[in-house]
Amino acid sequence: MHADESLLGIKHAVLYEVAKLAYEGELEEKRDDIAKKLIPGPRANFRCCIYKEREIIRQRVRLAEAKGVEAEDNGNLMQVITSACADCPISSYTVTENCQNCLGKACINSCRFGAIEAGRHRSHIDPAKCKECGQCAKACPYNAIAHLQRPCKFSCPVDAITYDEDGISVIDPDKCIRCGQCIHSCPFGAIGTKSFITHVIEALKSDKEVYAMAAPATEGQFGKDITMNSWKKAMKEVGFDDFIEVGLGGDMTAAYEAEEWAEAYKEGKKMTTSCCPAFVNMIDKHFPELKDNVSTTVSPMCAVSRWIKSQHPDAVTVFIGPCIAKKSEAVEHGIEGNADFVLSYSEIEAIMKAKGVELQPEENNYQEASIYGKKFASSGGVTAAVLESLKESEDEIDATVCRADGAAECKKALLFMKAGRLKEDFIEGMACEGGCVNGPSCNQKPNVARKNRSAMLAEADKRDIHENLKNYDMDAFSMHRS
Repeated sequence: MHADESLLGIKHAVLYEVAKLAYEGELEEKRDDIAKKLIPGPRANFRCCIYKEREIIRQRVRLAEAKGVEAEDNGNLMQVITSACADCPISSYTVTENCQNCLGKACINSCRFGAIEAGRHRSHIDPAKCKECGQCAKACPYNAIAHLQRPCKFSCPVDAITYDEDGISVIDPDKCIRCGQCIHSCPFGAIGTKSFITHVIEALKSDKEVYAMAAPATEGQFGKDITMNSWKKAMKEVGFDDFIEVGLGGDMTAAYEAEEWAEAYKEGKKMTTSCCPAFVNMIDKHFPELKDNVSTTVSPMCAVSRWIKSQHPDAVTVFIGPCIAKKSEAVEHGIEGNADFVLSYSEIEAIMKAKGVELQPEENNYQEASIYGKKFASSGGVTAAVLESLKESEDEIDATVCRADGAAECKKALLFMKAGRLKEDFIEGMACEGGCVNGPSCNQKPNVARKNRSAMLAEADKRDIHENLKNYDMDAFSMHRS
């Protein structure tokens, strides 16, 4: 939501053109025409020339087809659009106008790499030689040397972003947790994620049964009048066989994770939640010694997908939400029965637009989840649901929970757990501050969405978690990863 509207406009336009051609069966034939259609020229709109702008469009088209931006693909879902990244300043340390061009030349004397030289009016830093040690900035008595961190690198909670000799950002797939925080932090729109809209469209055009599943965070993202019933009707118009709210999966996950918590508590074993894939990726990649402490209960997305497939074995399940890391869960985690594809809100909107379908206000009378399952989308919501499930099953425990809100807090909590100094019994990890409702692909400003969401949830009935699950055959599928 922090990205400039023009950047989002370009992204959405590309997704729509790809979706439209995919529906018409002309993508293979006309994909190369998209760049010229969106950037007709002769004058450039945002970059130095129309040729660069068109190359950026071409790379975005590749992402829209779930390909890497270059022919050589490192496999990461997160991709740097190299032609767009080239406009970002290379040097992190820059001499400002505060430089007095003094005789002491403390900056030059402090640099061990010969990267600074005297100029006519101020010192100059050669970015090709600079190692970004920061000694020059510390040495300058006038604080005339500024440290300009790239927004993408600064936003990454796990230091997965560096840049090459040409100044192009590089995302290390072995460090990246796919949280998506870098996407909207880049003012040039140079980071994107692979999209599966063409795969979903092909499934919708086939004779397969295709089911849409919307994240609990969806309520409130499109206004208080766009209810889950609005989504159900729109998705059927698009061509999905049915639509299910994933808050139901929140109830399922809470019930089974509660059993794990109770058992772990009695054994004195500390555990973490498993529903946030970016948090799970953080553990896998940066705290591998804690893998055994992660709950084996599947996420709400996987739970609903497995429930659908227990009734319709050949069904294709598509998750819709604000989370980038859910794509990682579906593609990279290798969990049987999980969602086949994941779409962001902008991606499903592109599909809807290509089909001439719009979300329309509907009564808020479609509900498959308890209020606890719906609140999985907010920080603290998983904890509240699990504790409620324990209460309903009369298996309450006097447990304490560390609610790690945001990637930085997650990292801190895991460091304490690794060192054996975590005071709490469990960690609820949410990589996005505030929870999924503030995911990187949200459709609405957080304060507006929060207000809408509160009004909508207030209208939900007060069914219990276990009471709700009696309506579903929970013995027809497994709620654990293995």
